[in-house]
Amino acid sequence: MKRCFGLLFSIAAAGACGGSDLDPGAGSDPGEGTSTLLVDGNVTARPRLVNARARGEFDTEIRVRVSLNQLPVTAGTVEVTSAGGTVALAFDPTSEGGRWVGTAAGYDEVYILDVRSGEDFVEGVRVDGPDIHVFTAPTAGLTVDSTQPLRVTWDADQTADSASIDTEELDRVSITDTGEYMLAAGALKAEKDKAHENTLELVRTNRVTPAGAVGGSELSVGIENRIQVVAQPNPAL
Repeated sequence: MKRCFGLLFSIAAAGACGGSDLDPGAGSDPGEGTSTLLVDGNVTARPRLVNARARGEFDTEIRVRVSLNQLPVTAGTVEVTSAGGTVALAFDPTSEGGRWVGTAAGYDEVYILDVRSGEDFVEGVRVDGPDIHVFTAPTAGLTVDSTQPLRVTWDADQTADSASIDTEELDRVSITDTGEYMLAAGALKAEKDKAHENTLELVRTNRVTPAGAVGGSELSVGIENRIQVVAQPNPAL
């Protein structure tokens, strides 16, 4: 959490410190609530470009499940606020048994969730999400031997709470966000007589447990990036 020293509670000090709760690095906050709602939400940024590097090169999908006494909450307001503005989510009864959903352009890293339905609420839940990560190896478009292990590296300024990696031949695997992972031989799909393009996808995620919600609640912010590599033909197939 950012802190201003000196006259902490004065307007003058606040102005001198600058920044806001929506700035990257502001820190996470579990918020408050009536401890009556179950809130399970995820904010996920996905790239429009291969190995995207800037916030404007992502689109963000927001999905939140809200329930009261084990029944879906279909009325009220569910909003997610970031530096780009506030997104009012709409309830979609066809989405996984009922989810509040919305989208936002770009990736703002810090997101605040507010939920209210009648007298029940969960407010001010803030997640300071991971920064943007960029693949540094392998090079996008590189031709590789799928029968050999492949070292994958990425660059990020912060360590996320969790990470996962996925390939065409590998179910999503949870890994530690160390900036490096060794894909096992066979993790890439290859063909006998021609090259085959594979997508490597890495997701890094931060999470907060809302203080004013019932047990099992969570809000996560994740960012995905991806590159393509080419598996050379494997005559042994």
